[in-house]
Amino acid sequence: MRSVRPIPFVCALTLFALLSLSSAHCAQPEKGSPAPVVLGISAAFSGPSKNLGIELYRGAMAYFTHVNDTGGLFNKKIVTLTKNDGYNPTPAVLNTKEFIDNPDVLLLFNYVGTPTVTRILPLLKIYDKQDIFLFFPFSGAQTLRENPFSKYVFNLRDSYRQETKALVDKFVELGCKRIAVFYQADAYGRSGWSGIRRALKAHGLELAGEATYHRGTPFSESLIKQAFLIRDAKPDAIISVGSYEACAAFIRDARDVGLDAPIANLSFVGSESLLHLLETLSNRLKRDYLKKLINTQVVPCYMDTRLPAVREYRELMEKYADTPIPVEPEGYVPQKYSFVSFEGFLNAKTLVEVIRRYGKIPTRAEVPEMMYQAGSFDIGIGSPIHFAPDKHQGLQTVYFTTVINGEFMPLTDWSPWKK
Repeated sequence: MRSVRPIPFVCALTLFALLSLSSAHCAQPEKGSPAPVVLGISAAFSGPSKNLGIELYRGAMAYFTHVNDTGGLFNKKIVTLTKNDGYNPTPAVLNTKEFIDNPDVLLLFNYVGTPTVTRILPLLKIYDKQDIFLFFPFSGAQTLRENPFSKYVFNLRDSYRQETKALVDKFVELGCKRIAVFYQADAYGRSGWSGIRRALKAHGLELAGEATYHRGTPFSESLIKQAFLIRDAKPDAIISVGSYEACAAFIRDARDVGLDAPIANLSFVGSESLLHLLETLSNRLKRDYLKKLINTQVVPCYMDTRLPAVREYRELMEKYADTPIPVEPEGYVPQKYSFVSFEGFLNAKTLVEVIRRYGKIPTRAEVPEMMYQAGSFDIGIGSPIHFAPDKHQGLQTVYFTTVINGEFMPLTDWSPWKK
């Protein structure tokens, strides 16, 4: 058999960069139109977390396309310069450096994942004089919300610390005091792990058990060892801090080894993607893998049509359902609605609103002033958004959901969950 020669690290890095650059996608304005508002997006459009990058992008583009079709922003089109990083730090850094060096890029937008985002933060600090800011990343990492990097990032979503505290507080209230954690072995997983330990300490408790997995683990991989580790800790509840394929695999194996405790996931997991994997498995094996699941969310439920933003989101997602995806994964079926695309939609709607309130397209240097002058406003979800020099996070509400009739729906009755 012919041996395969390993690619040297430098060459591999160059190849990764070329692959990333080759996947660049830019929605072009009409010829002769005013210079567009250009946003730089580096996200996962391939790999085990591609559903997150794709659906976040689709939600944002539904709103941006609507704005462009109805006159634009001060007669200017919104254009996205989009690159694929596959949820890997190295191409995310390379992509970001290109955006920083491109004077046409106003700001960075809709990045996906703590491992990627935390690696690009030093660039924002190093190139401080370039006045480049990151808007609304799909990450709740505490690093984005604390010095020395918080000044460069504007968050819309809640932090993982808030999500994990909400879960721990609720479980303890229900009598579930032995809490274990299953988490991704990287910056994202450690951020959630730290939040859980912090919340438990406030109750005078410690972790009952823990197990990790490697980023990029697919649903097809066995996580039986992790399932046994957690089962042997005899937990009352488990909190998973991971992406949908690995978390679904853990749920599968945990149930198969007899672990019957509630399993909670953070918002980053991608509820619909997780649900699809487990529902398909349940139907195939004639076994219920959807029981006792709780997912936290950082946006309201997209089924709640009482909210104006929900009605608008559903209408525009249907209208622009055929929006091209920057990297077309073979066999990928776009989701009609999801918490992830709704978050992307709200990210876009918030950005457009603050620019409109500013009264003009800002320069890079004017971006912070634009945010602070926006005041308090509601984008149609019943929660006011406000930014200030010491407040770079717009929303503060954690929502609980569980599977009801095959969908993640708001969890309002906690009585069945009491220990």
